[in-house]
Amino acid sequence: MRLNPDKARQLLETAEQVCSAVVVSAAVSRLAREITARLQDRNPLVLGVMRGSVMFAGQLLPQLEFPLEFDYLDVTRYGDATSGGGLSWKVSPGTAVCGRVVLVLDDILDEGLTLKAIRDKLLAAGALEFHSAVFAEKETGRVKPISADYVGVRLPNRYVFGFGMDVAGAWRNLPAIYALKDGQECQLKGEQVKSERASPQLPAGS
Repeated sequence: MRLNPDKARQLLETAEQVCSAVVVSAAVSRLAREITARLQDRNPLVLGVMRGSVMFAGQLLPQLEFPLEFDYLDVTRYGDATSGGGLSWKVSPGTAVCGRVVLVLDDILDEGLTLKAIRDKLLAAGALEFHSAVFAEKETGRVKPISADYVGVRLPNRYVFGFGMDVAGAWRNLPAIYALKDGQECQLKGEQVKSERASPQLPAGS
C-alpha cells in the first residue's frame, strides 16, 4: 500500500514528533566521532543498507574525515514475520568484502533479524571484522540476536517514520522522526488489509 499525497500530509500533521531535527543532527555527529575514534586507521568498507540508510549515510559520511570505501546492499525480508522469515539479497555489495573491515549503516534496529543475517553473510564471505551503526534502536522489550556497535538514538516501541524510515512508502525524507498515534496505526493497518484484499489475484500457475 502506498499513501496518496493528501493522506501522507494528514498522517504527518497528526503524528507525534519523538526526535527533533536538532537531536538527529547531534546524534549523527556523536556517532561520527565514535566511529572515527575506532576506525580511522582501518580503511573500512562502509555499506549502506538500502533504502532506509540513505538519510543517515548522507549526513554521516561527510563527517568521517578519513579514508574509506563506500558501497551499498539491498535486502528484503519475506515469509513469517514472527520468526524472521528469510532474507532475499536484491543487491549484494559490488566491492569485495574478503579481508576487509566492514561497517554497515542502517536506519533502525528493530527485531535485529535482518542485521544479524547481514552480519552472518558478510563474515561468511570473508570480512575480517564486522561493525554496525544504526541511527535508531527501537526499545521492543525483547532480547535481540544482535547488538549494534553504534546507536544514535533509542526510540519507543511504536510505528516511527522520518530520517530514512517510511510510513507506507512516504516521509523517508523528513529531517526529524515521528510516531503514529495508536488510532493512526490501527487505521493504517486496516487500510493495508483492505488494499491487499482488493488487489487482483493471478490465476494459479501464472
